[in-house]
Amino acid sequence: MAGIRTGLFSEIIGMSWDTVRGNKMRSALTVLGVVIGITSIVGMTSLLRGFDQSFRDAINTLGPDTIIVQKWGALSLIGGGKSFLDVARRPNLTREDAEAIQRDCPSVALVDVWLGATGQAQSRIYFKDQRTRQVGIIGATENWSAVNFAKVEAGRVFSQVEAEHRRPVVLLGNSPWKALFPNTDPIGKTVRIGQTPFTVIGVLGPRPSPGNFGGADDFALIPYGTHEKLYGKVLKGSAKVSAGSFNAAVFRTAMIAIVPREGQRAEAMKEVESIMRIRHNLKLDAPNDFDLATQDAVLQVWDQISRATFLALVVISSIALMVGGIGVMAIMMISVTERTREIGVRKALGARRREILWQFLIEAAFLTSTGGLLGIVFGSSIGFGVHALTGFPVSLPWWSFAIGIGFSASVGIFFGLYPAFKASRLDPIEALRYE
Repeated sequence: MAGIRTGLFSEIIGMSWDTVRGNKMRSALTVLGVVIGITSIVGMTSLLRGFDQSFRDAINTLGPDTIIVQKWGALSLIGGGKSFLDVARRPNLTREDAEAIQRDCPSVALVDVWLGATGQAQSRIYFKDQRTRQVGIIGATENWSAVNFAKVEAGRVFSQVEAEHRRPVVLLGNSPWKALFPNTDPIGKTVRIGQTPFTVIGVLGPRPSPGNFGGADDFALIPYGTHEKLYGKVLKGSAKVSAGSFNAAVFRTAMIAIVPREGQRAEAMKEVESIMRIRHNLKLDAPNDFDLATQDAVLQVWDQISRATFLALVVISSIALMVGGIGVMAIMMISVTERTREIGVRKALGARRREILWQFLIEAAFLTSTGGLLGIVFGSSIGFGVHALTGFPVSLPWWSFAIGIGFSASVGIFFGLYPAFKASRLDPIEALRYE
């Protein structure tokens, strides 16, 4: 019995292939919607998964316990649902806030201050006749490397004395290092940031970057005192912002990175929040006018964004699959009409209703599965093409292929069910008389 079923299944697959091959244009137009839908699912899934892993790697460089204090960030704008104007009016964070946290929070081990980390300080770096593109100039303390877990490839990090006394020393990120000194030892060389000479005391290795666009390495690190001298000190208070005006000082704020003592992250967060609320003169019932971000919180917000994006992708792709399914139903109805006499002959020779039903169902599923395979090929090609052109990371998990084949076959079965049922219910005598 199993041999008969296997033979019948093989015969139906062969007939389905003959149908597709004999009506190439009609078959291509029929599965076009399925191809577009599966291409969208596979292509965008490969890009989303690649970016997701790259983003997580970048966040993980901060370490699982690092706490970031910000004036505003994704936690407020996305996770908290606040408007940009609301968070822009918040008071700036300053180096004095960081010093208070280091002094008054016993659960805190290390504190670092980042000036210019939000991208407002940009400049080219020059060495002889070489120059970089615009890179971020970040001011920090001697703790920057320890807080960021960044690898110093050569040289050293500046000392506390250099940080406090505004010494003109610089650590080059990986991108400006490779651009200015491709075949030369950079340590001890003098470069210019804008018009100011700096001595290179160290260079940093590459860091993970969301999307692998290299933006994480497009920076130079100078002592925070030197940064204040070049770009101005961040003042306490908030920039005046209204709906009809915009002040660039909104972005002139410090970020404070905190490493708690081992096993004391929860205590450190409570202490930091208490100190910041006292310094900002907040009442007991007033919400925080700053963000406390951790790796877990950032990844939680990112999970919400990625899930919503993937859901939107599935919904949009489903529309294309539905259009393709309607096309399959229309073509299968035409096929039933064209092959009415063939159905009558098969029934007269002993074919049962369920065999006719399976014949047309498998033909519809075969047709859409062919579109699914083409969609997987095109979607994978899009992912690898984007990666080759831009370096954007891609990931093609096996389940994206399974989803593509499963969706396409399901569309064929669902929309082919009515034509198949209609074919199986034909009266053999009437079918034989059909012209």
